[in-house]
Amino acid sequence: MKIKEMIVVEGKDDTVAIKRAVDADTIETNGSAVNERVLAQIELAQQRRGVIILTDPDYPGERIRRIISERIPACKHAFLPKREALSRTKNDLGVENASPEAIRYALRHAKKEEEELKVELIDRQDLLDAGLIAGPKAKQRRERLGIILNIGYANGKQFHKRLQKFRITAEEFARAVHQLFEEENNE
Repeated sequence: MKIKEMIVVEGKDDTVAIKRAVDADTIETNGSAVNERVLAQIELAQQRRGVIILTDPDYPGERIRRIISERIPACKHAFLPKREALSRTKNDLGVENASPEAIRYALRHAKKEEEELKVELIDRQDLLDAGLIAGPKAKQRRERLGIILNIGYANGKQFHKRLQKFRITAEEFARAVHQLFEEENNE
């Protein structure tokens, strides 16, 4: 699988994992202190080829994603579920631990944020009604729904923002929530 966009990752081990999964070029941020030189590289890559951000599913990874998105808002975002990025041998979470199949899936389902939203597609009440905000299973449900919709995990407020940024429609949301509830009923 050849990827035309540049893939932004955190480090060398992530690049190795990407190259095992796909034919692609990467830009390494070298951790969460994304410097001006790296941002300029990402900006140029976005203008010339496009960019997909694939960072670890943890706080530093989300911080990197946010820093880049604020500066270069047209990037695509690929997300790995935590269970796909968890090391089998040590308690380590990262892209470098993901299987080639998980990486290919995340890249195939990369989504672009949309800056100008004319209509709010899903409101906070929809999240409450689905048990995604408050309640004993809210965190687990957001995590599973993030996987189903390919938008990653976030807290309630950020999850709502992601639904908006990625323009998840009410119909897509309803289908995903239905799938979530079906899975819960089958447990």
